Amino acid sequence: MKYVFYYIVIFASIIGCTKEERESPVRNQSENLPNIIYILADDMGYGDLSSLNESSGIQTPHMDRLVNEGIHFTDYHTNSAVCTPTRYGVLTGRYAWRSRLKSGVLWGYDPPLIESDRVTVASFLKSSGYDTACIGKWHLGLGWQKKNPDLPIAKYEWDRVFEEGADSNVDFSKKVEGGPGELGFDYSYIIPASLDMTPYVYLENDRVVELPTAFTVGKDQLVEGRGVFWRSGEVSPSFEFENVLLHLTQKAVTYLKKRSSESKPFFMYFPMTAPHTPWLPNAEVEGQSQAGTYGDFVRLVDQMVGSILGTLDEMNMADETLIIVTSDNGAHWTPEDKALYSHRANHVYRGQKADIYEAGHRVPYIARWPKRIPQGSQSRQVMCSTDLLATVSGIVDRPLPSGAGEDSVNMFPAHIDTESMEPLRDFTIHHSLNGYFSIRKGQWKLTPHLGSGGFSIPTDNDPNEEGTKGTLYDLEVDPKETINLYVDRPEVVLELESLLETVTKQDI
Repeated sequence: MKYVFYYIVIFASIIGCTKEERESPVRNQSENLPNIIYILADDMGYGDLSSLNESSGIQTPHMDRLVNEGIHFTDYHTNSAVCTPTRYGVLTGRYAWRSRLKSGVLWGYDPPLIESDRVTVASFLKSSGYDTACIGKWHLGLGWQKKNPDLPIAKYEWDRVFEEGADSNVDFSKKVEGGPGELGFDYSYIIPASLDMTPYVYLENDRVVELPTAFTVGKDQLVEGRGVFWRSGEVSPSFEFENVLLHLTQKAVTYLKKRSSESKPFFMYFPMTAPHTPWLPNAEVEGQSQAGTYGDFVRLVDQMVGSILGTLDEMNMADETLIIVTSDNGAHWTPEDKALYSHRANHVYRGQKADIYEAGHRVPYIARWPKRIPQGSQSRQVMCSTDLLATVSGIVDRPLPSGAGEDSVNMFPAHIDTESMEPLRDFTIHHSLNGYFSIRKGQWKLTPHLGSGGFSIPTDNDPNEEGTKGTLYDLEVDPKETINLYVDRPEVVLELESLLETVTKQDI
């Protein structure tokens, strides 16, 4: 009889749980789980932070505070040197060249890139008991609904949509598909793509907040000045380009304040719109750097990080929160910019945004979690932006579903044990705007091409490297990539070429 009673009690306890609670195996351990904030700057270089570059022309006190109170990785890399593919890698733990996007980036009207059945950081943490939010720049495609199902949404975007009166074939009154809400985010407030790409609208929970019934003629940086640029096209009447970064930050602050009264841990993905073009510093920061309009705009980015930190302090959430700040690729800091300013946005590294060179993908990565991460620490571990998914899996102590995060490695041990230099990653693959590959293993970096594969000239050939098919650099002694050892170390070239070919041909 006692066994019958025992089973009745167990059955009643199960029935008494909500469906959400039954599907969240670590919910009852939520007091041990950190809140997680992931801030992704847009086009910010390693050398922009004053704490990481003593010659920086920009003061970044709030990000410097995180460096001093947490950890920074000196060898952190984005999986791509441009926006969209990096964001795919961050959220899915998967190299974006495994998707349909083999080069370049998406435009504002393009369909979703993340597959509908793909596990994301948000969906994984949601199933682990987290409330999840995405606030900021999406740039991963959206399933816009058509006005006329027989016509394309924007077949000739730069001609048909950018001209006044030539509206897209989008029914902005309808909910979009394939957006944050279908990929694990409980709440979202986003712009579709970069702040220089149409359509210029806000979407809240996959619905346009205000219909784009107005038109902007855009900004031409040849007229307005370097970096002050956006394309003409459809725009919501109250959409103010100069206010977007502040507006999104205010939304993030509002979300944090709301979550402060909740016991459930949260994950907030905050992909900023800056310092990507258009460079629009406000009066408060104007003239406060030695790097022109760009430097002032980075100052504004730092202030927005400060707003997040201040909110955590105000709400007494700092100790319970893991906050990460990084960038989606290197800075778009050109030779012309270098001629005007002594500031080096990408520090000592070769190239710029979009390139296969180090400056294209080696970016700052700083993290703070007072309960677990040693204060003022540093790691030389090679880390990749695809590693977020496996890392949060390690943090919540729950395995990823089979097949998820194929290119993700749990780097949490390197956050809390900075003494161990045993590499956690066997190798890392980089990708450029034009689809160039390189592979990093230990001290060696191989690129089986010549040229930058991105913005730097030459893009697809290099007369200075005549007689060789690619480049091999020993980054331990030559981080500036100045001495090509491709011919001198054929055994290393052969090993890395074979490994790169094997990995890139894997059907996963």
